[in-house]
Amino acid sequence: MAGALGRALRFIRFSHTIFAMPFALGAMLVAAEGFPPWRLVGLIVLAMVFARTAAMCFNRVADWEIDQHNPRTIERHTLISRTGAIALLVANAVAFIGTTWFINRLCFWLSPIALAMVFFYSLTKRFTSFSHFFLGLALAVAPVGAWLAVRGRFDLPPLVLAPAVLLWVAGFDMIYATLDMAFDRSAGLHSWAVKRGVEGSLAWAQGLHAAMFGVLIAFGVAAKLGAGFGASLLVVAGALAYEHRVASRRDIGAVNRAFFNANAVVGLAFVAGIFFDEVVVR
Repeated sequence: MAGALGRALRFIRFSHTIFAMPFALGAMLVAAEGFPPWRLVGLIVLAMVFARTAAMCFNRVADWEIDQHNPRTIERHTLISRTGAIALLVANAVAFIGTTWFINRLCFWLSPIALAMVFFYSLTKRFTSFSHFFLGLALAVAPVGAWLAVRGRFDLPPLVLAPAVLLWVAGFDMIYATLDMAFDRSAGLHSWAVKRGVEGSLAWAQGLHAAMFGVLIAFGVAAKLGAGFGASLLVVAGALAYEHRVASRRDIGAVNRAFFNANAVVGLAFVAGIFFDEVVVR
């Protein structure tokens, strides 16, 4: 049982949940103007985990044949059967929608739309180089959903934060896609690296992350955050600079490590700064 669970977690890259989760939790803290009830925190975390797991399973199933020919992803399908992946997809999609029922009615009615958005990304690289932006849009749903879970309505701060997440994700996905440029080109798939080359992709990623930093400042103003969030932005800037420095070396192993470490630091610094302002200081 433990072995099967471990393989399933590796199949969906569960550790990468740390990317979008901090932005959802940060939006949650701002919306609650402090720490919300533990029941709501648990429901938000569960909804995030279920939605991301469903999205990853959909991605794996949709790309099953493609991934079997990509040297970087060929081992994924030794971890779990296609039938098992479909079952995991359905179970988590149902669990996500069911969880939103216990949050509030608005989240429940919007939950199928959220799933459609996170599923659609997996199909986009078949027809557009803008697939990275669709992935960003899928993850940008997270802070908006967390805000709706707390307040039950749309407000300005999450609508400012969502584009920051979109720009951040699109940027780091462009970097990551450079690892698959040769395969994507031979398979007829689309990416920014295929369209503009490695140098063009890295330059675009830098521009997107610079814009993301500006939008994060605007979010801090809209959310009326303080010194904690300001300090966290310095950490975010350092992590992004490190990621781009490593990416410029074009070392596959180093890029993989920097991809996880730098983006994990970005998310953790973001939520830590908000926690300081909204829970510790308030």
